[in-house]
Amino acid sequence: MTRRTRGTSAGLDRARIAAAAVALVDRDGLDRFGVRRLADDLGVDPMSIYHHIKGKAALLDAVSEAVIAEMETGGEEPPRDWEEAARRTAHDYRRMAYRHPRVFPLLATRPQKSPVALAALERLVAAMRAGGLPDRVVADAPTVLFGFLNGYLLAVLSGGPGGPAEVPAIDPAAYPAMAALAPHQAGFGSEAEFDRLLDAVLGGIGDQAARHGVR
Repeated sequence: MTRRTRGTSAGLDRARIAAAAVALVDRDGLDRFGVRRLADDLGVDPMSIYHHIKGKAALLDAVSEAVIAEMETGGEEPPRDWEEAARRTAHDYRRMAYRHPRVFPLLATRPQKSPVALAALERLVAAMRAGGLPDRVVADAPTVLFGFLNGYLLAVLSGGPGGPAEVPAIDPAAYPAMAALAPHQAGFGSEAEFDRLLDAVLGGIGDQAARHGVR
């Protein structure tokens, strides 16, 4: 691809740069991501990118923002209650992570403060407050929910774009209790497992709300 010289209009904007950066990470991974490689993909001088997004850290934030924006779904009926709002959020997040397994570590390891990330959290906590959960519980709920989501999805997606990592076999002689549980841990990374663990997380939030009482 012919590279445009510095100062030549390349039709760039933040959205186009972010989309190209997501595609580059999806293809080659975070370890190989860099401004020069992104500029090569776009056919521009690296300084053309810096005119719109100031530095690699800001580029990574733009990548995170672009994939989080995929969670915004339109045309759905409002959730019936806070649990349905939390389930929708969790499943949207999981689907996004599966679409972008090489991007996902950015979301799990960097603070997400973009407008789209804050809007997603606003929808979640607003539904919880509207459902009568005490503010103390609502304040903790995103940390609890996304702590589970990030840890679980990082483990599941550690196998890379090919799918969930394989769970190693347990030696029953050395670890009899864990080996006895193995049949109940089949389907690692499946939607059924995800829903089962999500039930436990949301149940815990509900228990906390019951102990604190309504607002």
